Amino acid sequence: MGPHDVTPNRSVLLQLKGRIKLTQGGHKVLKMKRDGLIIEFFEILEKARAMRAGVSSDYENAMHAITIARAVEGEVAVKSAAYALKADPQVTVTSKSIMGMIVPKVEAEHLHVNMVDKGFGVITTSVYIEMAAVAFEKLLETIVRAAEVETTMKKLLDEIEKTKRRVNALEFKIIPDLKESERFVKFSLEEMERENTTRLKHLKKA
Repeated sequence: MGPHDVTPNRSVLLQLKGRIKLTQGGHKVLKMKRDGLIIEFFEILEKARAMRAGVSSDYENAMHAITIARAVEGEVAVKSAAYALKADPQVTVTSKSIMGMIVPKVEAEHLHVNMVDKGFGVITTSVYIEMAAVAFEKLLETIVRAAEVETTMKKLLDEIEKTKRRVNALEFKIIPDLKESERFVKFSLEEMERENTTRLKHLKKA
């Protein structure tokens, strides 16, 4: 429906005034939400950059440690230690709220395993294999934390875009159309009032 597709009467004018006030209030709230989400996004972006650097660094350290372990102890010893592992890491995904938006919360258990649960002996296993195991545990922990940050960042981006579209629709389409309708109704009522006044003058002269 266009801005002029309204019935010009007092009741419609009051309704338009109410809708304009309500819509402007919603526009203000959405702008505040958009700005808050953008601030949150840049904070998360810094965390994501740090996490990506952490994943890269921890990956290099883990690969370096496993390469040394294979070189010193041999492929068979490294695989035997890996197969002997008793612990089973568990990842749980729940949710939390950021400015009313639900984002994932990723938690992990049993990432760092003590010697008993690793399934291989302290005496029979070399320090190189143990160092490799610790390095990969750290890498896994960093990946789990990075997954939460990256997913949160993507959801924030989606929510920012959605909120921006709603803000723009209100600012450049809905509110201007409502105000144009209000002007049209006011003008029409004024015209009707002038016509009535003119008609009354003619009736008095008759």
